[in-house]
Parts: sequence; structure tokens; C-alpha cells
Amino acid sequence: MATILIHNTWGKDGVERASLAFVVGKTALNSGQQAIMLLTIEGVWLATKGYTDGLVANGFEPLGKIIRDYIDGGGQLWACGACAKPRKITETELIPGAQIVGATKAVEAIVNGAQTLSF
Repeated sequence: MATILIHNTWGKDGVERASLAFVVGKTALNSGQQAIMLLTIEGVWLATKGYTDGLVANGFEPLGKIIRDYIDGGGQLWACGACAKPRKITETELIPGAQIVGATKAVEAIVNGAQTLSF
């Protein structure tokens, strides 16, 4: 089993890109791989309760459903701590299955062989 670390910076400013990142993550899980979604910059909002309500990119399922399916399928959802802090996002605002992590955790995943893809 391989690990893919998908880096997503998009939120409401790029619903199609954000949706695609999670579709790729779910595809990795469906093919028996481990998937980690690293949310940075505006992407950290995707890990918060209620943020994805009403967000749907043309040709995709609702973004909230895509994210829930990704987590329910075993995908890890990491929100960048350095990005969450200035936005005043804490663990209490996160959706179930999401966690705030520091850069060390992302670096460890990459050093341990995770392949990376950025959106």
C-alpha cells in the first residue's frame, strides 16, 4: 500500500478544485492506497462545520458529501495549524474526522514515502 498526500489550498474560491482534490483522494482509497488530505491557506475552512453547506461544483456531488465520503472511506483530513491559527479555527470547529496538525506531521509523511499532489 502506498500513501498519497494531497495538498489543497482551495475553499469557496475554488469549489471545483477543492472537489477534485477529494475525488482524487477517494479514488486512491478505492484503489487500496492510503490518502492524506492536507488543507492549507483558504483550504483549512473545508475542515470546519457548516462551511461546505451549499457548495457544489458543476458536474460534482455537493462538496460536503464528497468530503464525508472521503473521511468515511478511511481518508485522513489534516488542517494546517499555522493556517488555522490566524483564522481562529480550533479543534471545536472541525468536522468529525478532521484534525489540526503541524508542519512536522506533513514532513514526516513525505519523508516516509508519501507521494504528493497539489491543488
